[in-house]
Amino acid sequence: MKTSIISRRQVFALGLALSAVMTSLAPQTSHAAFPERAIKIIVPYPAGGGTDAIARSLAEALSKDLGQTVLVDNKPGAGTVLGNDFVSKSPADGYTLLINTSSFSIVPSLVNKLPYAGEAAFAPVAQLGRAPNMLLVSANSRFKTAKDLVAFLKANPGKLTYGSAGNGTTTHLAAESLKNVGKLDMLHVPYKGASPMITDLVGSQIDMGFATQPSAVGAMASGKLRLLAVTSGARSPAWPDAPTLAESGVPGYDAEVWYGIFAPAGTPPAVVKRLNDALRKAAEVESVRRQISNEGLTLSISTPEELGRLARAEEARWKKLVKEQGISSD
Repeated sequence: MKTSIISRRQVFALGLALSAVMTSLAPQTSHAAFPERAIKIIVPYPAGGGTDAIARSLAEALSKDLGQTVLVDNKPGAGTVLGNDFVSKSPADGYTLLINTSSFSIVPSLVNKLPYAGEAAFAPVAQLGRAPNMLLVSANSRFKTAKDLVAFLKANPGKLTYGSAGNGTTTHLAAESLKNVGKLDMLHVPYKGASPMITDLVGSQIDMGFATQPSAVGAMASGKLRLLAVTSGARSPAWPDAPTLAESGVPGYDAEVWYGIFAPAGTPPAVVKRLNDALRKAAEVESVRRQISNEGLTLSISTPEELGRLARAEEARWKKLVKEQGISSD
């Protein structure tokens, strides 16, 4: 009877093979430790604005949940293109994020040659919320309701002016969408920001204006401006007495502003999920909820897939509108 003798070399080889098998069967934990260092949220707007304020509120809450410092870095310029581009070209590891508004989906329609591939250059993380723009008139305006104003526009095309925060802004596109859906004609007066537009609107230099809640709430509170309607499809919880424009003679009209968080395309799904979970927890923090409410947003944390579908649909929608209305960012 012969006894098999295993050499040391064979034992060593067997050990290597067994180690390889055990490694392949072990749970994959390459991203389990995320995050291991500071995370940066890029804001493609100047410091001090509404998006910046929301980002800073989120950063504080996220830091506590993720166990790492979350920083806010403002990179304004070129209508948010500079900030968007910076994030799109950052490593796809979850450490560089973008917070943006509906402008994210509007910009590709207005810029002929983007330095990044539109929404395809990003991995959606979560929608944060939605907010309407506001249709406002001076307190001295002859128009007391949105229905009165819409009826006048239908009977007198091209006789009224409207102001926006600038060409290509959400306030501009909300108004152009109203013209498109309602078959209305009014003259656009673009401003370099909301503040000068509000000043001229208060002084009745323009007939009406489209603005965000934060930019207009001061003049509204002092009785200098009258809110006629909101641009969302449903009434805003912040302004329940204000009708929608769809209720005021333009059925089918809906031009909400949404806010979302994005990462560079290719970010691992496990990292995206961890960030989405952290954002859901952050949205339960009272300081975050208060800041979001101050900006006129209705809080609604979405899944990454839901934000992706929204961004694609919005990009297609605004491209169609820009083409039909001949809108330019110049």
